[in-house]
Amino acid sequence: MSISPSRSTHPRRVALFVTCLVDLFRPSVGFAAIKLLEDAGCSVEVPPLQVCCGQPAYNSGDRETTRAIATQIIDAFEGYEAVVAPSGSCGGMLSHHYPGLFDDDPAMKARAENLAGRSFELMSFLVDVLGVEKVAAHYDGTVTYHDSCSGLRELGVKVQPRRLLNSVEGLRFCEMKTPEVCCGFGGTFCVKYPEISNAMVGEKSADILNTGAQTLLAGDLGCLMNMAGKLQREGSPVQVRHVAEVLADMGNLAPIGAPDEGKR
Repeated sequence: MSISPSRSTHPRRVALFVTCLVDLFRPSVGFAAIKLLEDAGCSVEVPPLQVCCGQPAYNSGDRETTRAIATQIIDAFEGYEAVVAPSGSCGGMLSHHYPGLFDDDPAMKARAENLAGRSFELMSFLVDVLGVEKVAAHYDGTVTYHDSCSGLRELGVKVQPRRLLNSVEGLRFCEMKTPEVCCGFGGTFCVKYPEISNAMVGEKSADILNTGAQTLLAGDLGCLMNMAGKLQREGSPVQVRHVAEVLADMGNLAPIGAPDEGKR
């Protein structure tokens, strides 16, 4: 067991919403999430028909495509006690934005609201729902943590990852001056406004380096890939990982963006 839950009653049959970025670029995050959930006593399933949450289309104003995607997701995740995503942005999409897509369809709106009420970001689910207080993981080095915008502002994810990281043996935590400031990724924002995005991530990388931390952690892979890319372009030795990997005692994997990342 790598987790010690403090509550005996909690949802057991859990579905993992893998997310596109995890599936395509960092599958280890999905495996780490499954390990954390199973260690906490959950039976985890990965519905095979899940697709993108629809956020890119939603942010671009394409409501018709977003509705079609949301309908498929609602169908795929029917019947589970909880739906958990290792991403604040995708978790926020399911829990905050799906119901509004179906204001003209009461039956589908009710189904969307049902899914919204069962959808959680991973760190929040572990701490707030399952009552997990510590993990039996080990990680040598100093880490800092970036608060992703959707996880922080939509879902209230702030203290949960820090609480669990404080239980990791060997890990030392050093806070940034501005951990809550956006990294500049913002999904389609970085494509529409690349100069602004680059300036924002440049300020973020400076804040990271000023902590002296050897590792940067966060809960959203989009933010992590954005910051890892900037740090590498600047020649920084800082390693970048998803917080779930460290908590699941998978901190020996190649960091995000490393040349041998695909050879794990």
